[in-house]
Amino acid sequence: MTKTVKKFETEVQQLLDLVIHSLYSNKEIFLRELISNASDAIDKIKFESHSNMELLEGNSDWKIKLHADKEAGTLTITDNGIGMSMDEVAENIGTIAKSGTKSFVAALKEQNLADNPELIGQFGVGFYASFMVADKVVLTTRKAGGKEFGCRWESTGDGSYSIEECEKETRGTEIVLHLKDDMKEFLDEWKIRSIVKKYSDYVQYPVVMDVTRTEPVKDAEGKVIEGGGTIEKTTEETLNSMKAIWTRSKSEITEEEYEEFYKHISHDYDKPLSTIHYSAEGVSEFKAIVYIPSHKPYDLFLRDHKKGVHLYVKRVYITDNCEALLPDYLRFIKGVVDSSDLPLNVSREILQEDVQIKRIQKSLVGKILSTLAEMKEKNFEDYLKFYAEFGPVLKEGIHFDHANKEKIQDLLLYESSKTEKGKYVSFKEYVERMPEGQKEIYFITGMSREAVENSPYMEALRKKDYEVLYMTDPVDEWVVQAIHEYQEKHLKAIDRGDLEIDTEEEKKEKEAKKEEAKKEYGSLMEFIQETLKEKVKEVRLSSRLTDSACCLVADEMGLNANMEKILKAMNQEVPEAKRILELNPDHQILQVMTAMYEKDKGDPKLKDYSELLFDQALLTEGSPIKDPLRFTKLVSELMVAGGK
Repeated sequence: MTKTVKKFETEVQQLLDLVIHSLYSNKEIFLRELISNASDAIDKIKFESHSNMELLEGNSDWKIKLHADKEAGTLTITDNGIGMSMDEVAENIGTIAKSGTKSFVAALKEQNLADNPELIGQFGVGFYASFMVADKVVLTTRKAGGKEFGCRWESTGDGSYSIEECEKETRGTEIVLHLKDDMKEFLDEWKIRSIVKKYSDYVQYPVVMDVTRTEPVKDAEGKVIEGGGTIEKTTEETLNSMKAIWTRSKSEITEEEYEEFYKHISHDYDKPLSTIHYSAEGVSEFKAIVYIPSHKPYDLFLRDHKKGVHLYVKRVYITDNCEALLPDYLRFIKGVVDSSDLPLNVSREILQEDVQIKRIQKSLVGKILSTLAEMKEKNFEDYLKFYAEFGPVLKEGIHFDHANKEKIQDLLLYESSKTEKGKYVSFKEYVERMPEGQKEIYFITGMSREAVENSPYMEALRKKDYEVLYMTDPVDEWVVQAIHEYQEKHLKAIDRGDLEIDTEEEKKEKEAKKEEAKKEYGSLMEFIQETLKEKVKEVRLSSRLTDSACCLVADEMGLNANMEKILKAMNQEVPEAKRILELNPDHQILQVMTAMYEKDKGDPKLKDYSELLFDQALLTEGSPIKDPLRFTKLVSELMVAGGK
């Protein structure tokens, strides 16, 4: 039995350095990799034994065994899988380009075998993860059916390895890791348990370990003998549950089991609002159970909020924070995605860019949005509960998910001038009940229903009996920047630009009245414009006011008062922007001021009244006035004068 020392191929040594120093962000991942490889090896022999039962050698009690020896400083991982011959060891471990699993899968494809076992990972790279925690690795293996001899492989990760024949009674593989001094925590029972629970809980074969406990001495009937002392008892315990609920058929799973699993992965004590369990086949194959929670978590809007979907690869845990798995506007979704296509042997950082992840995301997003659409259609009360909790987050998708923009649009709901408080209308319903003469979808943004409902901008639309959507979430300001139209109906903000709501006949009539009003009030308006030139862009007669004296209007693409408030609340710089002061030509104040102007153009009260009009417009839109003391003084003087 001659021992041969060989050097790793150059690319293998480069990979080894990469694995040890940078590929994995978490060193405990090594145990996940080795357990996965062991599971892979058992899969292979189970499959091969269908055509050759002799390979089992009378041993089909599948298990992966861990053994921690604190005195020796070693952690051993043993399996009764298919094992390897000496040539396979040299080929699989010495040459990165050839991986045992990769070759096996290729062979199966060539044979056109449909019932392929679910193989985990690629042996070479996963195995090298051992060197993150060990300064010496000894692998002993024997191929199933090759009873003559086994093979021992040994390396310290320094660029070379030794390989030799050895005796091994049973088939399978044993890997002994001589742990580095600062990695001895991986010998602690609690640490091993926690890693297995986290990464390998759903591996379909038992991961076992001998556990020694001190117990009091008992008699034949199992009763503790007083004063009998204690004994140490060693039993083999299974560390993983092997129960992957998502691999089972929906018909086999009860509501209670779905709820229990939801509570397990979400740490939420309440029931989920909806459960989505499905399998995707074709270009991308995966199984998923995802949940729509019944309420939002406290950290939903915090910057470091973690998304709640766990990623598995063939039942092996990868990460609970794969940011590319779901877009940010669905960050409230909880659940599990288990892929058959993803490579196991990459870090979460590399995984983010995987093309398969992008395919999974597309399928998952489509399924979630269609489930929400169905809920909205068939169970509106549940949808309202969802929307009350997650509506503002869902709306973010309008701005960022262009591919699903139309689907998200149909999920949006708003209160309106035609609904009671707490009742909602969709864009579709709004368009369906638009009167014949209405050309646009009208909306107003603000901080609350009360604020927008009593706004002077509503007056002309209320008179025409046109419905106005009340957009009172801060995110709505960004939503309407992305939605320009719905079913060929343009969205129109009633506090921006010109408001054209009249028929041609009404327009002509109003234009004639405006011309008369300009002649009557033209000089006064020029005076007000000059007085307020530092505060307003323009002073003009309004077509949107019927009762109020004045209002401030933004340009079509300008910042309105609500957007300014939002930006200031976010500590953002708000660019200086003057708005347009619109005056109601039918309001008595213009007649009063015109009479004053014609009597005495230099009357100081005219400037005071102009300032009062501007401040009044600010107050009605909910904006602060610059000089409240002066405003109250002028109002008090007016009250005194009116009482004389």
